[in-house]
Amino acid sequence: MSSSLGTLFRISTWGESHGPGVGVVIDGCPPRIPLTVEDIQQELDRRRPGQSKIVTPRKEDDKAEILSGVLDGMTLGTPIGLFVRNTDQRPSAYTEMAQAYRPSHADYTYDAKYGIRAVSGGGRSSARETIGRVAAGAIARKMLQQSLKGYECLAYVKTIQHLEAKIPEKLTAELIESNIVRTCDPEAAERMIELIEKVRSEGNSVGGVIECVVRGVPPGLGEPVFDKLEADLAKAMMSLPATKGFEIGSGFAGTLMTGLEHNDEFYMDGSQVRTRSNRSGGIQGGISNGEEIVFRVAFKPTATVLREQKTVTNTGEDTTLSARGRHDACVLPRAVPMVEAMVHLVLADHWLRQRAQNGA
Repeated sequence: MSSSLGTLFRISTWGESHGPGVGVVIDGCPPRIPLTVEDIQQELDRRRPGQSKIVTPRKEDDKAEILSGVLDGMTLGTPIGLFVRNTDQRPSAYTEMAQAYRPSHADYTYDAKYGIRAVSGGGRSSARETIGRVAAGAIARKMLQQSLKGYECLAYVKTIQHLEAKIPEKLTAELIESNIVRTCDPEAAERMIELIEKVRSEGNSVGGVIECVVRGVPPGLGEPVFDKLEADLAKAMMSLPATKGFEIGSGFAGTLMTGLEHNDEFYMDGSQVRTRSNRSGGIQGGISNGEEIVFRVAFKPTATVLREQKTVTNTGEDTTLSARGRHDACVLPRAVPMVEAMVHLVLADHWLRQRAQNGA
C-alpha cells in the first residue's frame, strides 16, 4: 500500500500496472453522502486511456467497483473500498527495460531505493496509480458539493509547449470538455491536437501547463504554518506523475511587481470581505480568503519516447534503448481530472479539519 494523503479525509492507494488492478481505501468520509458508482465512473472515464486519438491507445474500461462503505446509494461513514481491474496488459513491451534504464524515468531511482522493481508497466511509477486518486477525488467532490454552496473546480490545459490558450470571461466545464485536449480555447485546441499528433508521429513527446480555478471555497480553510493550504495543494500536485512545477496566484510573475502593484486591496461587498484583485490566488497566510483559488501545474514531456536514446544497464554498462509500448505523447489531457481530484482531496481534508476545530 502506498503512502496516504490527508489527516481526516484520508486515502491510501494500492496496486500496480502489472497486477490485477488498482484499489483505494477512503477513510474519514462522513455518512449520508449520496454516492453511486456512476459518480466515480464519470471521472474515471475522463482519465482512462484510449479515449481519443491523442492519448495512449491502451484499451482499459477502468470500471469501478465499490467494495465497502456504501449502502443503497449513501456513504456509511465507514472506510470506502474501491477497485478497478487491469484488463489490457502487455508485459512483452517492457522486456528491454528489465536491464536498461529509461532516461528521465523512475527505473534507476527505484532500483537505488529498493534494489528491486516491477518492470512491466513501470510498477508504482505508472500513471495507472492515479486511478485511485481520481476515484477518491470523485467522492471528495460529492462531499464538498453537499457541504459548500457553489463549490466548483475547473482545471484545463493552458499551454502545450509554445501554444497557449486564451482564457474566456466565462469559464465552464462544458467548454473545457468540448474538445479532446481539455482546453478552454477551441481555436488553440486544434493547433494543440496538430502538435501532439506531429510529435507522436516522430516518436517524441511534449509537455505543458494545466491551470486550475476553484470556486466556492469559504474563507478560513488551511493552517498557518506547516499545513498551509497552498503548501498542501503544492504537495498534492507535485505528487502526480510528470509534474515539475507549481505556482499559485501571480506565481513567479509576482517577483516582477512592487508591493503596491501586487497587493490585493480589500473592500466590503455587503457583509462580505472581498479583494479587488486576486494576485494571492485565493490564499493568504496559508488560509483561504474566499476568492477563487487559482494555480498552475507544469507537466514535463512524457519520459518514455519511441526513439533510440543513450542509457546504461542495471549492471553499469553503456547501451541504447528504443522504448516500445503504448504511451501518451502528451499527458496533459488525461492529467486534467487528476489535478481536479487532488484539489477535491486536499480541500475535503481541510474542510473537515476546519469543521472539527471551529464547528463551521
